[in-house]
Amino acid sequence: MSQHPLDNPRQAELDALTFASAREQARALAEGRVSALALLEHSLARIERFDRALNAVVVRDDGRARLAAREADAALARGERRPLLGVPITVKESFDVAGLVTSSGNPAYADNRVEHDALAVAALREAGAVIIGKTNVPLGLADLQSYNANYGLTHNPWDLARTPGGSSGGSAAALAAGYVALELGSDIGGSIRIPAHFTGVYGHKPSYDLVARRGSGVPSGRFSGRDMGVAGPLARTAADLDLALELLLNRDPLTSKAWRVTLPPARHTRLADFRVLVIGAWPGTAQSLSERQVIEHVVERLRTQGVKVTRAADLHDGPHRGLLPDLPRSHALYRSLLGASLTELPVLSAASQQRLATLDPADESADAAWLRARTLSHRDWLAANEQRLALRHQWERLFESFDVVVTPVAPVPAFRHNHEEPKDGRTYPVAFPDGVRQVRFADLFHWAGLPVLPGLPATSFPLGLDDEGLPIGAQAVGPWFEDRTPIAFAHLLEAVYGGFLVPPGYEASAAR
Repeated sequence: MSQHPLDNPRQAELDALTFASAREQARALAEGRVSALALLEHSLARIERFDRALNAVVVRDDGRARLAAREADAALARGERRPLLGVPITVKESFDVAGLVTSSGNPAYADNRVEHDALAVAALREAGAVIIGKTNVPLGLADLQSYNANYGLTHNPWDLARTPGGSSGGSAAALAAGYVALELGSDIGGSIRIPAHFTGVYGHKPSYDLVARRGSGVPSGRFSGRDMGVAGPLARTAADLDLALELLLNRDPLTSKAWRVTLPPARHTRLADFRVLVIGAWPGTAQSLSERQVIEHVVERLRTQGVKVTRAADLHDGPHRGLLPDLPRSHALYRSLLGASLTELPVLSAASQQRLATLDPADESADAAWLRARTLSHRDWLAANEQRLALRHQWERLFESFDVVVTPVAPVPAFRHNHEEPKDGRTYPVAFPDGVRQVRFADLFHWAGLPVLPGLPATSFPLGLDDEGLPIGAQAVGPWFEDRTPIAFAHLLEAVYGGFLVPPGYEASAAR
């Protein structure tokens, strides 16, 4: 007869830690309630149990992880204490981990075995983290789904027929399934925040250039990071985002010779003190049912807690008039600079090239900006960059009156897998008050791109489930380099209303 888990103290402790935060796991290790090796084996057992279906962890490093766990146990026994000592984690496949392959899902780099950790990976390893392996991504990190010819398709733990998002889709799925408590991702078009929204976890897109990115992406060995792209954490609690962000700061060996970043504290420690601007509908578009539900959830919770909430419509008159940047114009600029940064992707599809050839020179839409982006001259890029910097200053003025801006993350919850080609021709069903419409791939990024262009920090946080039982979330955008403010906002909401929910069938006991 098998032993009941409650009759086994160690198993009961491991079960309790399955969906615990990284902080809680580190505390249990430091107090000797569980060993690093036992916690690692517990994580590996869950991967063995669930990942044949999910396919989230696509590069395994079990042997070296066990060695690192034993070393962590020895260090703990000597009295050493580090923030993540003995805590098992995974990292996005696009980050270099010494001895493992980095391909960004591209078959051309399927044999690209690297010699050194990325700077961000080294930071987490130095904090004591035990790296289990790497999680799946889309080809070139350029999709809201995570699949590629090297590693196959990753599924959403909430519904295997749906995507966990991209490009940090494997990262979010690993967290939601209870494999690990902390993940390292990257974001240029919502690649941290959209997977967090799709799976019900937390994600933070840091301020631009705050976290060193050397050792991420392909080809290996580049010193420059992609324009607007950032590296940042995903977790099951907002507090773990703050913990990880602190560890990721000041890692560049050149810049740290002369200066160090010290982030200011969060603007407030009480939820009621926050001044919140809520934007629930993208200008010029209808509000989807999912966007409406997200905003209704946020506004109801904030007002119940005595938070001063201002709607975007209230900015047309009164003392806040003119504070909000022109979002459609900003989005066109974002699409222009984003397209100009995608140097490793294939050329435009034949249909897109035809549209470019017949484009009206006076067309200043986001679509036109995207089509022209691949041939943007350096002179034009500099002019666009000047507009970007002016926009950052405009947001800074807005944040004199508000502490965070809350918006949806995407117009939909996790959608069903869709691998039609070409990618820019795909459409996705989105529910609106007057019925379901097919929305283009390019039109899923309005909210995700909002903080990217000016380089602002943004924290994605869960709000529970929609009417179909799928996770939904919002994002809190904060002032430049004030990353702790949106994280604290998400943490304070979590303290009152809860946050992450375990997907059905993935409970701690389900792995046995």
